[in-house]
Amino acid sequence: MLVHICCSVDSHFFLEKLQADFPNEKLIGFFYDPNIHPYSEYQLRLLDVQRSCKKLGIEIIEGQYDFENWMKAVKGLETQPEKGSRCEICFDKRFEVSANKALELGENKFTTTLLVSPLKSQEQLKRSGEIFHKKHGVEFIAVDYRAGGGTQDQSRVTKNEQLYRQDYCGCLFGLTMQREQQNRLMDEMFSPISNQILPASIEERLQMYKYRMQLEDENISYKIIKQKFLNYRQFSFRLIKGKQEIIPAYALSYSTLPRKKAQGRVEFENKNIHYFNREEIKFITLKDFNLACGFSYKNINSLIYNPPSYEEEYKFRTFLACGNYDLTPIVVVEEIPSNKLTIELNAKTYEDVQEKLIKI
Repeated sequence: MLVHICCSVDSHFFLEKLQADFPNEKLIGFFYDPNIHPYSEYQLRLLDVQRSCKKLGIEIIEGQYDFENWMKAVKGLETQPEKGSRCEICFDKRFEVSANKALELGENKFTTTLLVSPLKSQEQLKRSGEIFHKKHGVEFIAVDYRAGGGTQDQSRVTKNEQLYRQDYCGCLFGLTMQREQQNRLMDEMFSPISNQILPASIEERLQMYKYRMQLEDENISYKIIKQKFLNYRQFSFRLIKGKQEIIPAYALSYSTLPRKKAQGRVEFENKNIHYFNREEIKFITLKDFNLACGFSYKNINSLIYNPPSYEEEYKFRTFLACGNYDLTPIVVVEEIPSNKLTIELNAKTYEDVQEKLIKI
């Protein structure tokens, strides 16, 4: 039996139940989810599914990540709610590909882990499955593992197996609506051109979940915990001399301006720190930044495109004795300008939750 898989939270419990209920069936997992966005989230879910299937002794096949074709398929349905017509088109596309994969492998049955997801309509899934049964002759196995306390059992399995528990279905449009309803920053969509790993980002979680697989291979015990912290995202930053000359400059993480803009001049210097006469802004030259941190950046552009880690930037804030809760804008420049300056900084700090892995 081919089993279409969407994520490990749904698949691990679902596959365990299938193994018990269909002991004579060889189960083949098929991870086909072109709706997942961004791609780093797709990679993270695939990684956890691969781990899950390995633990269960189930073969896993990865389908094509044809996101562009998925976008074309749901065009015009971007604002449809969860369980609406966009989801139905999404199911149809995944069922079509899954049914064809089953035929390709010589299987005459297929099912989907979407059946166990509380975010999905089972009736909607069954309708799609019946259509493809008639069309392709591949029987759709519509099992209900939510009933009789199944959802609670699934939650227990997820916790015991320390599976990656994503907090949105997967597609860009569902994520957008969910974050708007929650009045939360959609920080999943931040991906710096520098490839800097942002706190509580998908990329940070991907690194952590890869590391946990390494620990498991080495039989090292661990726990994945959550902690609250103050997160930060920088939308844009510019330093302008005079009316329109843009000066190459870099604003360190956790630099904030209450009104997103400040005008003034560098007023004085003390111990290589140059103080602006507005908004507590501090400037430091690239040379002094390199000396303080042990870096060797040749110019500001190299700093912008290959910045230090957040941890290294935080250490530098500590070096400047700014304090643990400091949000002072700290700007690195090649030379301290004497002209009138305009600083445009759009950034946000916000309460967030971060996953951490601890060895025990």
